[in-house]
Amino acid sequence: MRGRTTVTTVTTGTTQSHETGTARAAGADKVYPSPQAAVADIADGSSVAIAGFGVTHRFPSSLITALRDQGARRLTVYCNGLGQPGHPTAQSLAENGQLSRLVASFSARPGPVTAAEAGIEAGDIELELVPQGTLVERMRAGGAGIAAFYTPAGAGTAIGDGKEVRDFDGVPHLLEHGIRTDYALLRAHRADRMGNVAFRGASRNFNDSFAKAAHCAIVEVDEIVEVGELAPDEIDLPGVFVARVVQTTVTIDVNDLPRRAARPAGSGRLYHDKPGMTRAGIGRRLAALIAPGSLVNLGAGLPNLAADHLAGRGVTLHGENGVLGHGGFVTDGPRDPDMHDAGGNFVTLLPGASFFDSVTSFEIARSGRLDAVVLGAYQVGGSGDLANWAVPGRIGGGIGGAMDLAVGAKRVIVTLEHSDSGGRPKLVQHCSYPVTAVGCVDAIVTDLALLTRDGDGFRLDEVAAGFTVDEVLALTDMSVTVAEHVGVMQEAW
Repeated sequence: MRGRTTVTTVTTGTTQSHETGTARAAGADKVYPSPQAAVADIADGSSVAIAGFGVTHRFPSSLITALRDQGARRLTVYCNGLGQPGHPTAQSLAENGQLSRLVASFSARPGPVTAAEAGIEAGDIELELVPQGTLVERMRAGGAGIAAFYTPAGAGTAIGDGKEVRDFDGVPHLLEHGIRTDYALLRAHRADRMGNVAFRGASRNFNDSFAKAAHCAIVEVDEIVEVGELAPDEIDLPGVFVARVVQTTVTIDVNDLPRRAARPAGSGRLYHDKPGMTRAGIGRRLAALIAPGSLVNLGAGLPNLAADHLAGRGVTLHGENGVLGHGGFVTDGPRDPDMHDAGGNFVTLLPGASFFDSVTSFEIARSGRLDAVVLGAYQVGGSGDLANWAVPGRIGGGIGGAMDLAVGAKRVIVTLEHSDSGGRPKLVQHCSYPVTAVGCVDAIVTDLALLTRDGDGFRLDEVAAGFTVDEVLALTDMSVTVAEHVGVMQEAW
């Protein structure tokens, strides 16, 4: 057994042993005087899981800042993504040259090249990209003493290269191994001196599973309370999983963050010197495809525009960060840092909304409970392959939760502009971009057409007003059939 334990420890990411949440005497005070004291023993070569979501949402900024100043090198960091440069996110560790390995769902985002991206391109930082649901499940498994599990997410893609594949009910699954880490840096709302933790809103995300996978979980909180002040049913993460508690000292004021730049909803691309349907029009046509009463996940960007047209239809929106039943975006006034969707948009809540951690969120996603998922894409292949996480010739990318969502939903709807900015078709016979999921797409909505899965290919069912079938087919590089009666997209909402 000792040999097995040693092998498992090495392969799951742990490099050394530390105190666990139960290392001190029962009832011991786990509060440390400062973030600096809490991270002082993180050694060179340690593995550290860092919670947080999106580019700035609820990172453990005090602990990250303290670890940056402490200077430990050759760190292996596990996270959803490193966050926004120039802010106290995990990106600051890359900027300080402290990373040697990154295991994440996002390594690159639109915008200037980050220090992490530069380090990855130069070969200074080893990168392992992991689907978001797989990452959180690997952490959960490691913390639960489960060595490995099978998942359909990533099967048939580059993520599966070199991994064991096994079919269950005719569906290929990848073997994924549990992860244990030396440390976890967490962010929560409240904790007592025994390490019992309460989260707030949609900010629970990876914290639970990261804490359980770590030999030493350190949590920073807005408020430290005395033992007994948290009612038992208020405790989200029991203190058995937490070793150290500190008061937050470094925060990100979300109201000072710049509003996200986005192309105007009324804008549209020109084809044959004629404007295609606007982005707002795409959102409206997407919404009409979603049945009343559905449980739906809308991807970031273009898919999110459907939300503007779902009011009053009983549609429940799901976010991978751990929210069910959110409403529209908060566009004016103060923003609540704990109320956001998976795309980082600050949102309102509808009656009956609920919050949970990322493990539960992906249980919903992979288990077939989502009636529809709407995703953006770089390309869609003629047999229904989806490509939306990376571009050719660039190391890394942003998988996020797309691989899990694409294999678990009852229906996958993809939306994208019909051609790219260079006039190249995005609907192609074979994807030249890295594939997210094989044969998963059921419907495609572009600014020129609606195509529906028909057997092994797609059928052209509608075209945008002002365009002919032949004009649309001339801009399409996949083989499609044409419906007997082709409708007009703007007449179908």
